[in-house]
Amino acid sequence: MKFVIVLAALVAVCSGAAIPSGDLEATVLRDNRHNDGINGYEFGYETSNGITRQENGVLKPVGETAVIIVSGDASWVAPDGTPVSLKFTADENGYHPVV
Repeated sequence: MKFVIVLAALVAVCSGAAIPSGDLEATVLRDNRHNDGINGYEFGYETSNGITRQENGVLKPVGETAVIIVSGDASWVAPDGTPVSLKFTADENGYHPVV
């Protein structure tokens, strides 16, 4: 019974979420991708409603293993019109966001 109540509440919350009308008609303006499978990868995109995203990753030897060192950024406009920007790195020590 608890599951049904939680599920009903979740559906109610999700169905009430408003999507800004500009997001429904957004188009992709730029979409770049590269992954050679050895030296790393990179990608980036931009949409007509102001969303941008870029990321790159390289393989780094750490002791007897290797980790992927990732860096990137994203930006968008919040529903209230506030510009939002996020930069981040991720490495053998974890995820490091900067807002």
